[in-house]
Amino acid sequence: MSEPLRVLVGTTKGVFVLTSNDDRETWNLDGPHCDLWTINHVIGDPTTGEMWAGGGSDWSGAGVWHSGDQGKTWSLAPLTSGDMFEWAKNDPEAATFLGVDTSATFPFDKSFSSVWSLARVGGRLYAGTKPAMLLTSADSGESWQEVTGLREHPSSDSWQPGGAGLTLHTILTNEKTPDQLRIAISAAGVFATEDGGTTWERMNRLDNDMDQGHHHHDNQNEIGHCVHNMIGNGEDGALIYQQNHSGVFRSRDGGRSWHDITGNLPSTFGFPIAADPHDPSIVWTIPLNGDMQGRYPPDAAAAVWRSTDAGETWQDMREGLPQKGCFFTVLRQAMATDRSPETGVYFGTNSGSIFASTDRGRSWTEIARHLPTVLSVETL
Repeated sequence: MSEPLRVLVGTTKGVFVLTSNDDRETWNLDGPHCDLWTINHVIGDPTTGEMWAGGGSDWSGAGVWHSGDQGKTWSLAPLTSGDMFEWAKNDPEAATFLGVDTSATFPFDKSFSSVWSLARVGGRLYAGTKPAMLLTSADSGESWQEVTGLREHPSSDSWQPGGAGLTLHTILTNEKTPDQLRIAISAAGVFATEDGGTTWERMNRLDNDMDQGHHHHDNQNEIGHCVHNMIGNGEDGALIYQQNHSGVFRSRDGGRSWHDITGNLPSTFGFPIAADPHDPSIVWTIPLNGDMQGRYPPDAAAAVWRSTDAGETWQDMREGLPQKGCFFTVLRQAMATDRSPETGVYFGTNSGSIFASTDRGRSWTEIARHLPTVLSVETL
């Protein structure tokens, strides 16, 4: 491999970077970065090596961290204030102890507590927040503005939070048409724009020929609004997969309608989904035993399930994964692929492990362990 491969990991205690210089045989771990912030998502630009990390909490406030030197150093663009700032502002000794600049200003005041998702396309950055807002930056993350068209959608007053709150956790982009975005909000569903965010269409419609018996919401002509994760695959942006609270779905028309492909999976419930960048018919997901049953692998035996026919059938892949007493959870943004000729697949667990496959999921190796809770995994 001519260039190092990096796995970017967001955790409850900052950013970690795993680097392989020998075609994924060995890995070196670096971190934590970003002052031990809770980091929900980390992305990178392969052309420049720049990285961005979004996160925050009620305590720290929300912000986006930026690294221009491949993750060696990081700087923060603060977006909202948190409890720490308010405490420090009223207590000079606390301000000194915590190193807080009490003259700082925050462009979004207290509008949201954390950044949950990031994307880059056409020279612009996008960020999704909790509660759900969409932000954009034209200067590599130094300054941000809200994409107000989304929050002005007529349905916005009816959006309901999922278990983790009202989070905008997925932003899909298309390099050929940068003004085309698909976003997912838990629990409001899928939204699409073709004009860079000025206008939006809500897209949760099921195919007309579906057996809708397991969808736990009032409108049986829709998928559940609690989308857990979504991945686009295909140059034209038409093919999208999603893991929903109530099943796995596929769209071949850019999200305008969805087809249930849960099929022979052992559960309708799970969080992440990933697709092969070289073959749009290959997709992976990690079913869990259910919402109220513990949210761990069925029978406490870990498996990644792979489809090679766009979700029509699924096969479990277990080699190298724990098959007894496995109670971890894999969260919504904690699975990714690389662009190696033999696609690599990676996922992280809430118990602090990173697993990697260099053969499209047939076998797995634990490449890091004992990390903090893993919230996101991406590759660069």
